[in-house]
Amino acid sequence: MNPKQIKMLSIAVTLLVLIFGLIYFVTNNNNPKVTNSKSVVTTLKLHAKTTLPTTPATYLSSFGIKSNAIIKENSLKGTLSWEISNPNTTTAYIEGFANLNYASDGQTVELYVSTTSPSYTVTAYRMGYYQGYGGRQIFTSALVPGQLQPQCPVDKSVNMVSCTNWTNPYKLTITSSFMQGDYLLKLTASSGQQSYIPIVIWNPNSHATYLVVSRTLTEEGWNTYGGYSYYTGKGPCILSTTSYPPCNRARIVSFDRPFAQGNGASDFLQNEYPLVQYMEKHGLDVAYVSDITLNDYPNIALNHKVILSLGHDETWTTPERQGVQTAINHGVNVIFFGAAAVLRHSRLQGSPFGPEREEVDYRNSSEDPLNGTGNPLEVTGNTFSSPPTSWSEVPLTGQVYSGYVILGKGTFPLVVTDPNSWLYSGTGLKMNQTVPNVIQTDFDHFIPNSGAPSNIDILAHSPLPLSAVYTNQGKWNGYTYSDFTYYTNPTSQAGVIDTGTTNFIYSMGLCTVSTGCPTTPVRDMVKNMLHLFGQGPTGLLEPSTGNWTTITPSGS
Repeated sequence: MNPKQIKMLSIAVTLLVLIFGLIYFVTNNNNPKVTNSKSVVTTLKLHAKTTLPTTPATYLSSFGIKSNAIIKENSLKGTLSWEISNPNTTTAYIEGFANLNYASDGQTVELYVSTTSPSYTVTAYRMGYYQGYGGRQIFTSALVPGQLQPQCPVDKSVNMVSCTNWTNPYKLTITSSFMQGDYLLKLTASSGQQSYIPIVIWNPNSHATYLVVSRTLTEEGWNTYGGYSYYTGKGPCILSTTSYPPCNRARIVSFDRPFAQGNGASDFLQNEYPLVQYMEKHGLDVAYVSDITLNDYPNIALNHKVILSLGHDETWTTPERQGVQTAINHGVNVIFFGAAAVLRHSRLQGSPFGPEREEVDYRNSSEDPLNGTGNPLEVTGNTFSSPPTSWSEVPLTGQVYSGYVILGKGTFPLVVTDPNSWLYSGTGLKMNQTVPNVIQTDFDHFIPNSGAPSNIDILAHSPLPLSAVYTNQGKWNGYTYSDFTYYTNPTSQAGVIDTGTTNFIYSMGLCTVSTGCPTTPVRDMVKNMLHLFGQGPTGLLEPSTGNWTTITPSGS
């Protein structure tokens, strides 16, 4: 390019700059202060910054309401080191318990540990998905001096085993690095033995869509550590001579003792964790509490759209139940993932280690010292329905506890009865089609005129051979039934599900880093439940119709 051409190009560029500058000035004459190119560029940058789209903290997906915080958490590095690789033996062991059932940022948790080894470590794992590894390591301690604690005494007046004679707790401070969730604290002895202490870390200010409620009351009621639970005991009868409930059972159980089952985790990995892992995998907007949290703060149920009662959630307190019922009355949905929910009735009292460390359930109102002297809603008969409480669970859950599959008799299929229901959307399931291995252990059954909502839908009606079950709630041609029910509250429009089996969460299966995630109709059903229920009162979208009148045989 010669000098003349360069000069002409320069003039043209200058003219273009002047023309565009004039256009900008005319179209922005309401802002005469913008008079130089630097100001123009700054203004344009500010304008661009304020109009960029932002990702909402939560949003609806086909799996339900997602949370960027949960998605981000599960993108972090996971580990398999939370798993137990060297369980206790009768001669070498480590076991322990925490003085708190749930904790939040800033609290100190005391861990009482007994071990045959000279030292041990404590490692905290938040349980979730984490690319199929299942847990994330949050904290690990230095070596802690070990101590073989004394045998826990038994209060023979109520057959309560309590380890408040243990000393020298390890103190764990909960910091902001402990994101709310379900945690397993793994104890590892210097000789290699391992066990768990479970705990819930909660956020008192959470308004997450889904509220997962761990079942501490039920787990402690079945805890046989020291030889006694609400269902078994040893030695002579106390207080009565009844054969059922067993007369040598515990009337009070203590949280101040390790769990005898599940390497110290009770049945968390079976009846809770598959659902927790599923929700975390899909980044759902979930918060965590225990049933004792709800007992202490029943109004927090109102801060969420869905309350999730997990796999075997049979024991409740009156404040917990009142809080959930109030939430339903205000449009909060509830899913009872397990049968026998809200069956047993307990109350809490303090121990030397703190408030609400002892769970009271006499299972016989005539034995309970409160009977005739205290609030009838706190007297612990065999069930909530027992006098003087006389508060049936059926209007809440929609069904009645019917019995259990006898141990060793196998599992049974769920049978579809309403394939056009939203529950089966995308599953391809048809009328009377079966989903194998869903019904096991406890099961529920719908009974007309039992106090259940009149608009209840039966979405699955699964026959169980009488040769394989115990039941006292109905028999039809050699079978009884497990029902999956759904109803919507006609006033608040809240939706309530009862899956009808304690095995539902366990039948979901687990994801692993090596095998991936199972593809099952049960997981698709859970997807549909969480998608619908996460949007608010389900009666506004999918009101129940009362299809129970179409179920045959009649009354089954």
